[in-house]
Amino acid sequence: MKEEIIIAGFGGQGVLSMGKILAYSGLMDGKEVTWMPAYGPEQRGGTANVTVIVSDEKISSPILSTYDIAIILNQPSLEKFESKVKPGGILIYDGYGIINPPTRKDIGVYCIDAMDEATEMKNTKAFNMIVLGGLLKIKPMVAIESVLKGLKKTLPVRHHHLIPMNEQAIIRGGEIIRKQ
Repeated sequence: MKEEIIIAGFGGQGVLSMGKILAYSGLMDGKEVTWMPAYGPEQRGGTANVTVIVSDEKISSPILSTYDIAIILNQPSLEKFESKVKPGGILIYDGYGIINPPTRKDIGVYCIDAMDEATEMKNTKAFNMIVLGGLLKIKPMVAIESVLKGLKKTLPVRHHHLIPMNEQAIIRGGEIIRKQ
């Protein structure tokens, strides 16, 4: 198993955190992982993305030009990365951030209304965990228990009380993702 993933959206949406938690989760499951963020002046409000590779085998390079899975959280990222999903791959997008949905027919396209759900949960910071839950429903590349361990590793101790809420968000994401 080897999954090459791009997660892209606006800075501040938890793109990099989601990638880091996914990478830590892979480590907890004994997998090989890479985590390569791309951000800079765009960190708040501009686009940010992270490449994550989760594999059972050694990873030769963290640099990718095409992806098995793209998680897209805004329109500029869709325009940039939709064409870079390998045929037969998966594209997951948040319905809130996309005006013109994906058009490709040679990939699996899934919509998750994560921002709407996070608002309904009264916790917009759970947005990225809802999206992660949707991904893991479609491609269970890491165990949920490992994601919770990854959260403990990446969240400061003062925020550990939020882990149960994040677990609920992950579960909810698996419930609301839908194929287009």
